[in-house]
Amino acid sequence: MKRALTVALCVGLAAVGLLVLWLARGLSPAADAGAAEVIFVVEPGDSLGRVAQNLESAGLLRDADLAEAFARVLGLAPRLRAGEYALSPSMSTRAIFEHIASGQVVTHPVVVPEGFTAAQIAERLEQAGLADAGSFSALCADPLFARELAVPGTSLEGYLFPETYRFPRSLEPREIARAMVAEFFDAWRLLAPEAERRGMSLHEVVTLASIVEKETGAPQERPLIASVFANRLARGMRLESDPTTIYGISGFDGNLRRRDLENEGNPYNTYRITGLPPGPIANPGIASLRAVVQPAQTQYLYFVSRNDGTHIFSRSYSEHVNAVNRHQRRRSSR
Repeated sequence: MKRALTVALCVGLAAVGLLVLWLARGLSPAADAGAAEVIFVVEPGDSLGRVAQNLESAGLLRDADLAEAFARVLGLAPRLRAGEYALSPSMSTRAIFEHIASGQVVTHPVVVPEGFTAAQIAERLEQAGLADAGSFSALCADPLFARELAVPGTSLEGYLFPETYRFPRSLEPREIARAMVAEFFDAWRLLAPEAERRGMSLHEVVTLASIVEKETGAPQERPLIASVFANRLARGMRLESDPTTIYGISGFDGNLRRRDLENEGNPYNTYRITGLPPGPIANPGIASLRAVVQPAQTQYLYFVSRNDGTHIFSRSYSEHVNAVNRHQRRRSSR
């Protein structure tokens, strides 16, 4: 009897040992340390079983059924979150599931340059695989959404702050837009006191800054361009800005014609309307916003392009005509 018990105990211990070894191997990393990361996607609505099977198929787990049971024991099943994850087969089963439960998804960079319109930003987001361009554009044009974000206009144009962002692919377009507008208001807080001292509203500053942004790419010229427009507005002169007029032309083909400048039906045609256009024509950066609230102190009323990215500034119309003639002669000679 004693001998039989001893044999049974040994067999039992051996079985337990084999079970432990089986579990340890089944839950151990699928590859040695240093294995390359792969991008693994958890789709919305994926069950724990599906996630485990997909992980095994991707070579990230040794045994999907065992891993699923292990995750349930740890209570991780209800905590798994959809998204893209950077995982390595050298990670343990526990580390993989805890990483997915943490929601530490992969993010993708997208650069929003100064002066991009909402439509151009939408295209950039689509190119990065982060949002459908049409859906994002429609969202930006939604007056109710603009009001929800405290934007003082009928669209988000002008308030999508130029910056380098990192977004996960699972992020909704609303949240992308919300993040860009939040960045704008973070920057605006530094400029708001100066705008108030100048008696300018938020929407006036952003609208004028967007024009400054489109008129010059030379950083040192922004305060000068802003001073020209400030001086013209103070005198009741029209802004006569090509970029504003172009913004109001549907399907602009690249050629600004005389009939476009004479079109009184274009609300953005500053050759015909007095004062600022209805709203921003692009999304200005911090430098253009600052230039509007802190313009250079000049008597300039005109400027003309040198065709090299910079401009000639003039105080009077006669000076301006001379500058235009000099520029035209140089262009003709070329």
